Amino acid sequence: MTDAVPCLLMRGGTSKGAYFLARDLPAEPAARDALLLRIMGSPDERQIDGLGGAHPLTSKVAVVSPSSDPEADVDYLFLQVGVERPEVSDRQNCGNILAGVGPFAVERGLVTAGEEETSVRIRMVNSGGHATATFPTPGGRVRYQGDAEISGVPGTAAPVVIAFPPGAGPLLPTGNVRDDIDGTPVTCVDNGMPTVLIAASSLKVTGYERPKDLEEDLALADRLRAIRLEAGRLMGLGDVSDTTVPKLTLLAAPRDGGAVTTRTFIPVRCHPSIGVLGAASVAAGLRIEGAVGADLAELPAGGDRVRIEHPTGFLDIESSLGTDSAGRPVARRTAVVRTARKIFDGTVFPRSAETAPMSAPSPGGRR
Repeated sequence: MTDAVPCLLMRGGTSKGAYFLARDLPAEPAARDALLLRIMGSPDERQIDGLGGAHPLTSKVAVVSPSSDPEADVDYLFLQVGVERPEVSDRQNCGNILAGVGPFAVERGLVTAGEEETSVRIRMVNSGGHATATFPTPGGRVRYQGDAEISGVPGTAAPVVIAFPPGAGPLLPTGNVRDDIDGTPVTCVDNGMPTVLIAASSLKVTGYERPKDLEEDLALADRLRAIRLEAGRLMGLGDVSDTTVPKLTLLAAPRDGGAVTTRTFIPVRCHPSIGVLGAASVAAGLRIEGAVGADLAELPAGGDRVRIEHPTGFLDIESSLGTDSAGRPVARRTAVVRTARKIFDGTVFPRSAETAPMSAPSPGGRR
């Protein structure tokens, strides 16, 4: 039994997660996942006996290791740990947790810091994609304090600039600018995160509702589930009933000076903001002529910046498109400013395997 595991808890963007070196976890995936469930306190809706924060955005894990890829310094495996269910998924990336990978690599000695700033080339194991994170390291140490502000996070911190190269796969995975799923027009786009764009009005909601109100709309939930299952098939993802991708993003006209208003489902809970890679896919989709949401978007006349409004503010994406030899749209440049903060660095003591529940406990009882 593993009695203690070195761990760094960090806020990355608008998420929070536990960061580990791969060498400190079991190499066999099933054993690793079982250990992570115990570390995070799952399954339990409160995650009271572990590090998790009782929400998908605070029940995340980054596993980092040196990379054998000549175009990367480190490998980053993202794992979404279930809260109420004993599940660990590697079926998606997380661009928010990605913001902490570069600083973590420096903290653990995987990358030598520069005297002023450091750029860390990261291979995202989940998708095989790459990103480069650049952040301040005055005197060869990571600086977390700064004046960069992002919506959904109190206070300010040092900026982490994350640049993404053009995606390896098609920007439009179905080959179509629009698809029709049981009478609902959608655009399926993948600029780092498989995402389905849907006009909120086509589902008889405004797109300005509070996330909680949307989650409690059972008719909407049933409709979104049906769309997601069919979109997954159309996007070549197979049966997505037990996965967290594709994401579904409802679009409405902007209200606060941005390009568009969003409500994103991950996949059942409504995101209190929006994921970085999901926002990158939305921004790219809005630039495709004829795509769902393109007629709603108010894009800037000049420059590449697209401001995505979400329930707690906005996220700015630098996004530009081009075309390939067949005239199909392709992403040219995608970049975003995030922040990260080290919360603690130490040792986590997982719940023993003998006392870990095999399924979610009953919600009854005193709290």
